[in-house]
Amino acid sequence: MAASIQHDSQEAAHQAGTSDLLAVASNTPGLVYQFLLRDDGTQAFPYLSRGCASLLGISANRLRNDPGLLLQLIEPEDRASYLETMQASAGRLAGWNWEGRIWIETWHDIKWINLRATPRRIDGVGIQWDGLMTNITQGKKAAQDILRSRRQLEELSAHVERVKEEERTRIAREIHDDLGGNLTAIKMALSQLTRRLPEGNTLLREKADYVDALVDRTIEAAHRISRDLRPSTLDLGIVAAIAWQAQEFEKQLGIPCELRGPHASVEDVDLPADQATGLFRIFQEALTNIGKHAHASRVEVRLDVLDDAIALEVRDNGRGLSPADRMKPKSFGIRGMVERVHALGGKIDVGPNDAGPGCRVAVRLPLPPAREHHREAAAS
Repeated sequence: MAASIQHDSQEAAHQAGTSDLLAVASNTPGLVYQFLLRDDGTQAFPYLSRGCASLLGISANRLRNDPGLLLQLIEPEDRASYLETMQASAGRLAGWNWEGRIWIETWHDIKWINLRATPRRIDGVGIQWDGLMTNITQGKKAAQDILRSRRQLEELSAHVERVKEEERTRIAREIHDDLGGNLTAIKMALSQLTRRLPEGNTLLREKADYVDALVDRTIEAAHRISRDLRPSTLDLGIVAAIAWQAQEFEKQLGIPCELRGPHASVEDVDLPADQATGLFRIFQEALTNIGKHAHASRVEVRLDVLDDAIALEVRDNGRGLSPADRMKPKSFGIRGMVERVHALGGKIDVGPNDAGPGCRVAVRLPLPPAREHHREAAAS
């Protein structure tokens, strides 16, 4: 009698616990469900909470009567990943986590859902998942908006850089051609006037010599400003421009800067103007960072042309780059290099020098299809 009473009490407690669990499941945001994949390949939904209609746009009874309907709701592009992740979860008895889009016919709308479920094998029956489906549409839209904004900012940044380089080129040429030409004309006219000065007028000759020296300094300043805006060596190709910049760096700072690589001695590498200018500016920024922060005594530069890309590598033997250096609020040098490389569709790696102390900047830019075709033709 006592045993019977105890059994009845346990059964009642179990039913009460199950009832409480179902009540919690029914009030959980999203869709709490059980999905059964039988050994014969058929499917079933033993349990579906009240969130079925609000999440999937179909009633729980309809989905229970036609379990294959869920796969039909999934967008065709996402069905393969749904089936692949399900099979992977079944094969390893590991958690099933999937995100994808479903078409809600009732509202003529696409909704993003996240599925998380835990599998367990039922002997002689199949594998059953206990899980939760939730609506992640808002989060996905927010992420897509952020990604779209980021792409727009990258496009704007690339456009600004392109316009800035065009403006630099225009100003540099005007300074070199117009201002330089005018200064040269002034120097020639001054030379003619100086030759006509009276022999004994020392004061006027000293004034003329001073003006002549002033014109020379101004011509040199105009050339320097023009080179800083856009080195004329870029017109001779990227190799010549990088070699010139390496020499300028060594001359100004006294730090040896050696250019190496199979293409260090060739006349040119065929690159579009935007890529050549971008790669040169990246090289300039790398040298500027070394000069300001690295405390290096040697710099090595390597330029290689690969099958489908051009690779530039700059190494120094300085103090290196710590994670804190990259996270400085106004550390725009590295960020600028990264933005330039991404705008050109390339890759950049900034990190420790694996050959010793110091820092390494490795840049890889894709060659245009015409360049690849030219290489293949030359090889054949």
